[in-house]
Amino acid sequence: MTEQPHAPISTVSRDANKKDTNNMATPIAELTDTLTNDKKVKTPHPLFIEVKQRCLIGAEQLKRYSELSELPTDTRTAPDLDVGFGQERALKALHTALDIKASGYHVFAAGENGLGKRTVISRLLTRIAADAPTPDDWVYVHNFTDPRTPLALRLPAGQASLLQQQVNNLWQQAKKRLSQRFRSDQYQSKIEAIKNDTHQKESQAYEVLNAEGKQYDLALTFRSFDNKAMFVHPSKLPTENSDADVKHEKSSNNDKAPSKIEDHSTADTSSINTSIDNSNDDSTNEYGNSEYEAELNNFVQKNHMQKRLSQLTIALEQLEDEANDAIEALHRNIARRALQPLFTPVYEQFANHPLVVDYLRAIFTDMITHVERIVNGDDEEFVTAVLTTTPSRYAVNVIVSHTPDSGAPVIFEDLPTHLNLLGHVEQITQLGTVTTDVSMIRAGALHRANGGYLLLEASHLLEHPYAWQGLKRALQSRKIKLSSLEQMLTLTGSLSLAPAPIDLDIKVILLGEADLYYELLELEPEFDAVFKVRADFHDDVVRTSEHELALVAKMADIIDYANLYPFDRSAQATLLEHLSLQAEDQDRLSLHSDLLIKLLHESNRHARLSGKNIVNANHVTQAIEDMDERSGYLRDLYWDELKNGQQLIQTQGNAVGQVNALTVVSYADSEFGMPARLTAVIQPNIGTGEILDIERDVDLGGSLHAKGMLIMTSYLRALFSQHHALNFSASLAFEQSYAHIDGDSATVSEGCALLSALANVPIDQSFAITGSMNQLGEVQAVGGINSKIAGFFDACREQELTGQQGVVIPMANVKQLMLRDDIIAAVNADEFHIYGVHTLSEALTLMTGLPIDTMNKKSRYRKETLFGKVLSRLMLWDENQNSDDDIDDKKSKKKDKKQKKTKRQKKADKRKKEKRKENNSTIIIDSEADTHNEPSTQNSDA
Repeated sequence: MTEQPHAPISTVSRDANKKDTNNMATPIAELTDTLTNDKKVKTPHPLFIEVKQRCLIGAEQLKRYSELSELPTDTRTAPDLDVGFGQERALKALHTALDIKASGYHVFAAGENGLGKRTVISRLLTRIAADAPTPDDWVYVHNFTDPRTPLALRLPAGQASLLQQQVNNLWQQAKKRLSQRFRSDQYQSKIEAIKNDTHQKESQAYEVLNAEGKQYDLALTFRSFDNKAMFVHPSKLPTENSDADVKHEKSSNNDKAPSKIEDHSTADTSSINTSIDNSNDDSTNEYGNSEYEAELNNFVQKNHMQKRLSQLTIALEQLEDEANDAIEALHRNIARRALQPLFTPVYEQFANHPLVVDYLRAIFTDMITHVERIVNGDDEEFVTAVLTTTPSRYAVNVIVSHTPDSGAPVIFEDLPTHLNLLGHVEQITQLGTVTTDVSMIRAGALHRANGGYLLLEASHLLEHPYAWQGLKRALQSRKIKLSSLEQMLTLTGSLSLAPAPIDLDIKVILLGEADLYYELLELEPEFDAVFKVRADFHDDVVRTSEHELALVAKMADIIDYANLYPFDRSAQATLLEHLSLQAEDQDRLSLHSDLLIKLLHESNRHARLSGKNIVNANHVTQAIEDMDERSGYLRDLYWDELKNGQQLIQTQGNAVGQVNALTVVSYADSEFGMPARLTAVIQPNIGTGEILDIERDVDLGGSLHAKGMLIMTSYLRALFSQHHALNFSASLAFEQSYAHIDGDSATVSEGCALLSALANVPIDQSFAITGSMNQLGEVQAVGGINSKIAGFFDACREQELTGQQGVVIPMANVKQLMLRDDIIAAVNADEFHIYGVHTLSEALTLMTGLPIDTMNKKSRYRKETLFGKVLSRLMLWDENQNSDDDIDDKKSKKKDKKQKKTKRQKKADKRKKEKRKENNSTIIIDSEADTHNEPSTQNSDA
């Protein structure tokens, strides 16, 4: 069910000019009645006329226009832009921080979003950085001693890429030259000589051992399946083999190549075991005994030779080791002679950088050590890495490189995550295995800005976990240390690199709003120690001719950058006037760059659509109207309700305890002014001056609104409590308001409504009023004054302008007036009026037409004044209360008297009744006595 709006409280009709005995309504102005031809002539009170004339604001005070003659013909002839225009305080703070090299002198640039802080700071830093020394380059390289901790090398600007190129060339040339050397005939002949010499020594050793075995009737042979040397009886050898064959086999096999001779060890062992068994069976046989002794003797000799063979095998293994060592020495010698000419010029090129030379020598040594793996090309560590031209082992990972004499870097990081700030180590998954190497180290914004300047949005920095902690740690230690964020977040122990830290020399500028700065100071104890300098950016600047020209230069700079049409004088003036409106001050200009850029682009669009090649005032006005229309959806809904009568706003007539208050509705990017009906209701003889703030009690009023109510309450108590007790209670409410209300700009309107209700004096509904008030009754400035005036003007125009309507505003707000041209035209035509007041008394005079606080000789408010009427009503309520009490006392006494009389009468009647009862009892007794006597008499007669 839709809630229907209630009728306004304590209102009177427009023709309510008759006095009623219970609710006396005083006219809008105190009228002086004079008799002329038996007719009354009504004239306003002289004080009302005086206040009205004194407070009236002329049309020339409603807006400040720019002098066209002082502006350039168009933006093409505008002066050059001063980068620091309007932000001298902030730039001075920046220079202070940049000049001090001590730790912690970083900057927090505080100011509203849209001021162009980043643009101003970037241009200033770019100018300073151009003359600053170019920082060094940094590279990460493989640590051949501890592969898990890559080395960080510093080189002069431009040398990092050169080192990377030189190492790549060294790898390509080294691989090519080594392949050529190891395929050469000379290399093959040397290898063959070493092998032949080794084989010859082996053959000689076998021949000597074989000759020794023959003394024991044993022959040296090799098993066919594993090429193992062993001694057997000559009878066990194949008949086709001879000693020459054995020698040939030994000489023709490399590293004991498998022999074609069959293994007879098993047969020999079985024959020995058989002979032993036979000897047991026939121990008495002499022939058997001699055979047994022969076999046993052969077995002992064979074991002896096998031991000699084992000793020979050890000697041959040492011989092979010597041969392998000789081959490795040959390889290294060849590699050294091949690589030395390649590395020598590179050593000389980086001779001034000992750490780089040490690294190059480490590469040289590593290549010599692993020359076989390099030449074979089948080892993963010596295969070209992904996305590189060299193996990761020899990769030079350029972390940051600068062009020589290019100045210091100025970096803005728009996504300041922990990884993007401090860098990270990438990983790659191959066949289910996660690997990483030095070539996968990635630089962060701190690496790129090292030696220069880094700009960050503070709100973006705080959005990402561990980003602030990482930045703070780096700035405090003055080192960039890469850490695995994955391990920090998941608490896992996965294998990763720990690159050596890099020295950090940087100035960081955080961009953010002032509220965020205060929150960081409160919540982060170390924030002030890291960001010691605060640079405040102003929202506006004083409006002078010089500053207007500077803003035109800023417009010209934006126009040139965006390639827009030039703007003529009229367009420049309209833009400057709109910037004063945004600053809400005739004498100030807004410095919000976002708004200016938006206006320039949309004005350029209207000029292009109209076929013009230069932008004029009409195009700028159309752009402003378009922007106002886009953000005016809620405002249009309100005006529709006003047209349909759903919103009750009265712009004519009089009403008691009812005021048109001026408010501003803010929602997202939409802001507009609108009048709101404020009503006050009085409850006589109840309470001691308490005022119920309905908005506050239902949690729709903010703390500032509550403060205004309390100030107004204190003011009223100070006014009347010394003259009479406040024997009433009151309530105030904004009618048809269902949203949160805050601010103290309704204090004056609340005071007017409450005093009107107390004095029973109507308020002219042709006026709307706004203003804050202190405890002395002085009216103070409020915000959104232009929107508030425009809101009531639109409401009056909707309900027809009568020429009597107007607004009452604080006089302190007059300098902030930048009203629309149609409002100024209505003021010039005397159809609408604007009044500025200094005190609540002046506002009440304009609203009621009465003198407010004029006193007589006895320091009492005169009866015809508003305050006098309030005191009269207070006393009247008190007298009425006393009269009612007297009447009640008389009635009570009369009732008591009557009750006492009735009680006495009842007592008298009771006594009379009792007396009569006694008399009746005596008569009855006497009768009874007579009756008894008669029979007795009769009896006695008988």
